[in-house]
Amino acid sequence: MKQDFYTNLQAEKQHHCEAAEKQSARYTLYRTICFFAIVFACAGAYDGLTGAGILAVLLLFLFIGLVRQHNKLKKQLQLTQNALAVITEYLSRFNGKWQESGDKGTDFLSKNRPQDIDLHIFGPASLYQYLCCCRTALGRHKLAKALTVTPPQPAAITQRQKAVAELIERQRLCVELLALSRRLPAGHDTTTLIAEITSERPHSISYVLQRTAWLLPLLTLSSCSLALAGLLNWQIPGLLALLQFALAMLFHRQNQAILAPLMSINQELHAYQDLFIHMEETNFTNKSLQKIADALSKDAAPALQKLARLADHVNLCRNLFFFVFGNALLLWDCHCAARFGRWQDNAAQNLQNWLDCWAKMELYISLAMVGQTRENYTFPKFLAGAPALKTDGLTSLLLDEKKAIPNDSTMQAETRIITGSNMSGKTTYMRTLASSLVLAYAGAPVCAKSFTCSPMHIFTSIQVHDDQSQGISTFYAELLRIKQMVDFSQKQQPMFIAIDEIFKGTNSADRIIGAQEAIKRLTRPYAITLVSTHDFELCDLQSPNEIPVTNYHFAEYYEDNKIKFDYKIKNGRCQTTNAQYLLKMAGIL
Repeated sequence: MKQDFYTNLQAEKQHHCEAAEKQSARYTLYRTICFFAIVFACAGAYDGLTGAGILAVLLLFLFIGLVRQHNKLKKQLQLTQNALAVITEYLSRFNGKWQESGDKGTDFLSKNRPQDIDLHIFGPASLYQYLCCCRTALGRHKLAKALTVTPPQPAAITQRQKAVAELIERQRLCVELLALSRRLPAGHDTTTLIAEITSERPHSISYVLQRTAWLLPLLTLSSCSLALAGLLNWQIPGLLALLQFALAMLFHRQNQAILAPLMSINQELHAYQDLFIHMEETNFTNKSLQKIADALSKDAAPALQKLARLADHVNLCRNLFFFVFGNALLLWDCHCAARFGRWQDNAAQNLQNWLDCWAKMELYISLAMVGQTRENYTFPKFLAGAPALKTDGLTSLLLDEKKAIPNDSTMQAETRIITGSNMSGKTTYMRTLASSLVLAYAGAPVCAKSFTCSPMHIFTSIQVHDDQSQGISTFYAELLRIKQMVDFSQKQQPMFIAIDEIFKGTNSADRIIGAQEAIKRLTRPYAITLVSTHDFELCDLQSPNEIPVTNYHFAEYYEDNKIKFDYKIKNGRCQTTNAQYLLKMAGIL
């Protein structure tokens, strides 16, 4: 059971987290004891005890070592806590809580693409929300673009499937990468980061200033050493330090303009650095994943490490004490500005490609979510030629796997009139087929034993609403959708069409006449058309050509005076209705 893997991993990480918290508490105690010991040793040295001075120096080194180890432990603890958060998100796919939180992708909903709402591609409890593991804005956009109703080239889909297939088998790697990425802010906009780091600055450090920034600190530190040895008057190093600080203040505004991008992104840079190191150290077998690792293996991690370290050094000057002494003794800001300029010259042009590599990895990990959280899944196979769709044991990704009822289907160019009682499963059936095609086009697995299809443009008319601002009624809104389908059919390109309760917004006489004409126009040799209806008159519709028009239905049954459904599609037209029974249950009849 896949759930067991994440449950066991959660227990393992929880154990590590508790052990790290206990060790962190011990480090805090050791640091406190060491600090007070340094204070007492310094007091002894002040009283003239030579050994106390030596002890104070040794304790200072010990204190610095403890701080470094404690900070390292804190970083590891944070990573473990992030891993626990990631594992909880994976487990939410098993217990149904994934709909309560996470990125819903509502900003990708488009009025010009009704399939987004009809098929729950974006929005609450959507395909996007189930899949999304993206932390960056670029990764989010790649995932949203992948969830398309327009079929890509089969070769591109197959290439993506192979990358996703490898990641499905490497659950621990995905958890580790996602835990590292949680150090990035949610929706991190890499476009802003790239623009800030790669943009040309209004000023640059001159060659003379760079040489001065090395010469003056060298003279100042040398004079301090001579003064300590009693060979030089302290006034000379004092004057040199004052000169350096004045020089730093003279170029302060220029240096701040140059270093501004590094003031607030040091955490993000360290996160990308760790991600790149982890990916380049992973031995991938898939070519697409290898290409990502190769792009990062040579220069990306070292370059990001340099930039992250530089950002840390720049942020040291937030401390007023360090700002004064760092610039007075070392011309710190000038050195940082010069280092940043050299980094921009050597590596900035590659930053876009490096960040794009991680966005692609986010896409692949998101698409692997289906295979990592579903026992029953398969990668779709694609056929060339006329429209075709064959499924075995297909269920919806958005339903609980334990409760979802699978259905089999074999379709070619044809029109199916689907009848059935209320709540019997007509709409869910059509949504499951169409949304599975969306997953297939993205390169993700679908929830089935087998799934074979030809690339088809997906059109839907399921959740139709009026638009008061435009003066459009529900009926007219549906007319516009079906007109779009009819117009596209003139291109004679493969289509998958799903229409739920056709023309439900008008009277029965006009609905039947209009539906008959619309269905005839959508019965084409390059279209699979599914139409659900409560009008049995449509079951007698004759094909306008050689393309078959057939009847299928969903039915209910009664047990202990209760209505029940098996949610299985059956041949032929429906012979029963349940509206009056439901009205009685509601107390209306």
